[in-house]
Amino acid sequence: MSKIAIIYWSGTGNTEAMADAIEEAVKDAGADVSVFEVGDFSDSLDDYDGLLFGCPAMGDEELEEDEFEPFFAGVEEDLKGRKIGIFGSYEWNDGEWMGIWADRCKAVEADLFRGEGLMAYDNPDDEALEACATYGKEFVEFVG
Repeated sequence: MSKIAIIYWSGTGNTEAMADAIEEAVKDAGADVSVFEVGDFSDSLDDYDGLLFGCPAMGDEELEEDEFEPFFAGVEEDLKGRKIGIFGSYEWNDGEWMGIWADRCKAVEADLFRGEGLMAYDNPDDEALEACATYGKEFVEFVG
């Protein structure tokens, strides 16, 4: 059984809703999943077969700067060769932050699921939540 961590930051609850939908799908797919708000994660990355990171677009198309960005920057180099996924919500612009984030993951040679992240506009609607469920299920298959 694969062991997967979902580590996220959410200010309005939109990215948290995505994390919840992904968590349920990961469980339904038979994996062991642990969910952490980013400030509560104290485990080792080595404890997990797959890592899912969630953060909404903030400011000028960037990761949340007080908690999530420092955390992610701190583990970024350790993502080489690890199976990871990224997701988050946005409410303005076109979601450029996700492409920038995916490029960072690829630059450190992380094994990024689908080669890109999963985005939802604003408060995830039923279609977006279904996309999250599919993402979670397929991530379990990706991890193996």
